[in-house]
Amino acid sequence: GIDWASADHAVCVVDGAGEVVSRFSVEHSAEGLRALVSRLARAGVREAAIERGDGPVVEALLAAGVTVVVITPRQIKNLRSRYGSAGNKDDRFDAYVLADVLRTDRARLRPLIPNSPATVTLRQACRARQDLVRHRVAVTNQLRAHLLCVFPGAVGLFCRLDSAISLAFLARFGCQDRADWLSVKRLAAWLKGAGYSGRADPAALYEQLRSAPRGATSEAGAASAQVTRALAAVLASLNTQIKTLE
Repeated sequence: GIDWASADHAVCVVDGAGEVVSRFSVEHSAEGLRALVSRLARAGVREAAIERGDGPVVEALLAAGVTVVVITPRQIKNLRSRYGSAGNKDDRFDAYVLADVLRTDRARLRPLIPNSPATVTLRQACRARQDLVRHRVAVTNQLRAHLLCVFPGAVGLFCRLDSAISLAFLARFGCQDRADWLSVKRLAAWLKGAGYSGRADPAALYEQLRSAPRGATSEAGAASAQVTRALAAVLASLNTQIKTLE
């Protein structure tokens, strides 16, 4: 059983009767992983249980011909009660639990099948995209809260605040003073130049801007526009990278 950690890994080897044969720890380094594989080989270990199915430790084990079985942290948390009532996280104890559960429940556990390079690449891209989407949601919420205070008319003007047309509008008309320059004709001309493909009539959009509570103007408006442009730029960058990953 191997209790994975960021700095070092606790290892416990048990025999067929559940008796501890060896306990040791190795650093999370190239030398440490070589030592791990070597000590497991000397102990005759052919199978190992660990809490995650990826990373350098798993790769080293698989390369050495060790069968890897993943027992998740949630499962380990529930299994600790088999061996004691404390239930506290302890690396050495968890390494023993992993080893002994592998011994007793082997028939219920499935060996880890290494993913193909294409699957690994796809999984990485999907995970990165999901992270960026979460960032986009957070920044969009931050921008919306900001605009509700300093430029309410821009909120809800287009279908999505993080859309390309919305971000382009904020880059050009980022505060109340700049929006005051608009008329129906000027807004229609800008929308055409920006490639707006929505179905909303420019007159309806202009009326929404005009009827909304007025935002900050003069120096306060100029200062708030800096924040608006900064957040809009972050969203534009996130949109580009999300599209690239897609």
